Amino acid sequence: MRSVDAEMAPQGLGRPITVEQGSFPETVWSEQVAWIDKIPRVVAMAGLLLTVLLIWWAVHHFEIVSRIILPSPAEVGSDIILVGRNILTGNYMLAALWMTTKEVLWGFGFAIAIGFSLGVLVGETSFGERAVLPYLVAIDTMPKVAFAPLFLAWLGFGIASKVALAAFIATFPIVVGTAAGLHAADENARMLFRTLGASRWQTLVRMKIPTGLPQIFTGLKIGAVGVMAGAITAEFLGGGKGFGELIRVAASQLQTPRVFSLILYLSVLGFLLFWSVVLIERKLVFWHRASVTGVDDRR
Repeated sequence: MRSVDAEMAPQGLGRPITVEQGSFPETVWSEQVAWIDKIPRVVAMAGLLLTVLLIWWAVHHFEIVSRIILPSPAEVGSDIILVGRNILTGNYMLAALWMTTKEVLWGFGFAIAIGFSLGVLVGETSFGERAVLPYLVAIDTMPKVAFAPLFLAWLGFGIASKVALAAFIATFPIVVGTAAGLHAADENARMLFRTLGASRWQTLVRMKIPTGLPQIFTGLKIGAVGVMAGAITAEFLGGGKGFGELIRVAASQLQTPRVFSLILYLSVLGFLLFWSVVLIERKLVFWHRASVTGVDDRR
């Protein structure tokens, strides 16, 4: 039992009123966590992988899809081991993997340089926003694979054409992320810098870029995913000595276990590139929460 002062009671009542404990509903809001979110990450990932493998095995076992087209998980696992041994022994697959890695890294480097420069132009100037951005959007809406023959004709069948297409695909997300980041600065902070007499360059370097780092890194992470697709697409269409060419040859010979195993190793390469960007973001943007990418994932 708890008392309510007479001052709080309705007029005309000279004595305090008593209220039963627990008669009022809880007014503090609390988030209800679903049961699926309580599952530990390792258990959830292992369970999801096991489910996919079981469905894959069932489709193969009951020949829902032809076994020539869809190999069994065991066949793919065996070929993954063979490819791994070939890479570790320094055989031709190691050279092919290194070639694809160079194409991806060079392409990503050029995409960062070009995308950041164009992003600053779009985010900082009216000319960039009104004149340059519409052309960038128009180019990005075009099927980028259609540009591969042009890059091959201009740059030849060497590594340059692969790097160019990889950078071409990864550039636009970096442009958008950079421009959005530069616009994310608070208006009060802008006014403070103007009041202090900061130049446009000082405002950009000391306030806009640091404030916009979360959006900039979002563009970098999207670009890190796209750059791999650009390099492999260029190898499909223009030959080369990388994993894309090995996949093309294996597919033409219906060696589907080899295709699956090579794709897996490419996904590992893309995973490493993506998480390299995430780790750099953790160091530079430690104050920003981005649980979707794992930057602040406490579960």
